[in-house]
Amino acid sequence: MLIVFILAALVVAAAFGFLHWYAWRRLVRDTTRGPGLARRVGTAVFIAGPVLMVAAFAASRSGAPFWLKQVLGWPGYMWLAFALYLLLALLVGEVVRPLLLRLVARRAPEPVPAEAPEAERVPARSATAEAATGQAATAVGTDREGSEKAVPPESAPAAPIAPSRRLFVSRVVGGAVAATALGTVGYGTYGVVSGPKVKRVTVPLAKLPRAAHGFRIAVVSDIHLGPLLGRGFAQKVVDTVNSTQADLIAVVGDLVDGTVAELGPAAAPLAQLKARHGAYFVTGNHEYFSGAEQWVDEVRRLGLRPLENARTELPLFDLAGVNDVAGEDEGQGPDYAKALGDRDTSRAVVLLAHQPVQIHDAVEHGVDLQLSGHTHGGQMWPMNYIADQANPTLAGLESYGDTQLYVSRGAGAWGPPVRVGAPSDITVVELASKRA
Repeated sequence: MLIVFILAALVVAAAFGFLHWYAWRRLVRDTTRGPGLARRVGTAVFIAGPVLMVAAFAASRSGAPFWLKQVLGWPGYMWLAFALYLLLALLVGEVVRPLLLRLVARRAPEPVPAEAPEAERVPARSATAEAATGQAATAVGTDREGSEKAVPPESAPAAPIAPSRRLFVSRVVGGAVAATALGTVGYGTYGVVSGPKVKRVTVPLAKLPRAAHGFRIAVVSDIHLGPLLGRGFAQKVVDTVNSTQADLIAVVGDLVDGTVAELGPAAAPLAQLKARHGAYFVTGNHEYFSGAEQWVDEVRRLGLRPLENARTELPLFDLAGVNDVAGEDEGQGPDYAKALGDRDTSRAVVLLAHQPVQIHDAVEHGVDLQLSGHTHGGQMWPMNYIADQANPTLAGLESYGDTQLYVSRGAGAWGPPVRVGAPSDITVVELASKRA
């Protein structure tokens, strides 16, 4: 098993190195004339970027000081996002490059060497003929007696040197590629740090009584407080949730990426969450990387009610919550029988479960609606195609028999604080009674 892991790691490292070499070749070597300052700076960037990225990931999974995680996090994780869109743009550039070369060849032929002064030209051989043979024309002069003599090539008039067509096209394509990657990452970063937007969806439930028609649940998931998204971001999330004036707040996992000691102050704004029926919390997989038991105690101290494989009977329907499947490694996995057993099956039940894959167990236990997160909607295109294959529902509302599943894209971001094609959200789920 260890040998397989080592081989897989070597394959990944080789692919990682090749992709960066390819990007360096196109963006640095092909756009510079030689080993000058520009090439040295570009090479340094393509070495420092991946080194910082690996260091950031290593620090996040080790006992490194929190300040070091913050220092490495921004450049390291941002390089990951930048490299992704740099490579995607370069692939498009490979298609555009030959087209540009043909266009430039038609409209801007290579410069022809300037003709020598009239007194130095010899009609025996034209500049055009010499250019066709690929040899420089030999300038001719006269001595004092009027006889012709060859002038050394060094003394012949030099033609002005212009960038070659290939260098020109490489610079145009390289500049466009870099601008596209920077613009995409910048736009995606702004979308995260500016805070999530409110999304609204109506979910009809057959068992919901008429009196509960219009009951609103604010669903927030995947806040991912950590070295990059801290107290200020938490405050934005809390303010947005409170602005919805929901009847109940459901925090469905992946609240943090770090320990209580590191992120306790960052999570403090959660104490301001306000809803008529309170705020509830279930664990996500990242809580089990960060000390789940300590975080359950912390969110309880902040005023949220953890649902650890538990159920509470609200006046008009039941609300249940199960632990994330990642807790199985610690003997704290989901227990549906404990959370849903012995309940009145005539009452509607809403289940909080971090991962969409938990829907299959929810169906077996007669759940009416499951609220989840985890997927981030893919977070950065085209990663949504991979996330879609790994989850039954990527984002939004879908039905599985008599059970409905709603998946939020989440409020924050994991790794790079960048979202492209998967905007963050806080969803207000409005329950609708079919009896209304």
